[in-house]
Amino acid sequence: MIKHTLALLLLPLALTLAAPVRADVPTVRVEARPVTQTHPIEATLEAVRQATLAAQVPGRVVALTADAGDRVSQGAVLVRIEASAAAEAVAAADAVLAQARANLANAEAAYERARTLTERKFVSSAALDQARAAYDAASAQVRAARAARGQAAAQQAHATIVAPFSGLIAARHVEPGEMAQPGRALLTVYDPAAMRAVVDVPQQRLAGLSAGQMKAHVELPDSGRWLEAAAVTILPAADPRTHTVRLRVDLPAVQQGLVPGMFARVHFATGEASRIVVPAEAILRRGELTGVYVADGDGGFRLRQVRVGEPGPDGNVEVLAGLVGGEEVALDPVRAGIAARAARPRGQ
Repeated sequence: MIKHTLALLLLPLALTLAAPVRADVPTVRVEARPVTQTHPIEATLEAVRQATLAAQVPGRVVALTADAGDRVSQGAVLVRIEASAAAEAVAAADAVLAQARANLANAEAAYERARTLTERKFVSSAALDQARAAYDAASAQVRAARAARGQAAAQQAHATIVAPFSGLIAARHVEPGEMAQPGRALLTVYDPAAMRAVVDVPQQRLAGLSAGQMKAHVELPDSGRWLEAAAVTILPAADPRTHTVRLRVDLPAVQQGLVPGMFARVHFATGEASRIVVPAEAILRRGELTGVYVADGDGGFRLRQVRVGEPGPDGNVEVLAGLVGGEEVALDPVRAGIAARAARPRGQ
């Protein structure tokens, strides 16, 4: 009698303790719904605008005002090369130009005198023609000297390397004091505001991807970020060795934390199919086991093994096998597991 009375008194307490465990675990009802089918391909990030600055004149590097990782503005001086030979060439061109201008002034005066004397019948027309030819030759010499001076000045200007656009320095290829030769790389600069993923697609897969307007999402596995492609461009050429076609997938502008060379994965949309999906946080992974906690209808949970596909950009994971529509899945598998163990009879 006492044991029976004690059991009746403990029953409400047991029900009170069990109910919150089930109620505290949030669940979601899974249903089959249209899911975009994708084809993932590995890719590499690159900057839309990237330039490797090279020397155009020989000389010793006397100044480097930027290093890898520095942010620079368009037109900022990055490298200075000693240009004593270019400076001497400019000085020589100035002297030649001054001499040509003096000769032109003299030829112009001689031509004016000859024209005046010809009008007075003091000299022949042949003398006027000769003076005119000398004037024209002097004018041509001035133009040639002016062009040579401009060429020398341009060579001197090439000794100062400036940023072609605002961006970041990706790499420095030279040290102060080293000799720079025409064509030698000095710095690499890129614009981080515009990035894209470059992917090589097998040509047999391209026909299935290019039907209609191509859509894609870019996955960054290291950070778990997903970005919707702003545009997809198919380059009109195939690699004869790998038989692949290169695609450029433009990313949304001004994305933080992206640098050229990063690994990415591009998911190209190939169609739609009805699939069951669950939030990624509902998936429990223990070694080789992948499962979810499913509500058993009696206030508890049961662990069920499932086979899942790739995660999507919306944070959901496609369930290929193990679930049917209408079932409730725990969103917190850890708390659901605690609840399941608490509801399990001792000894089991």
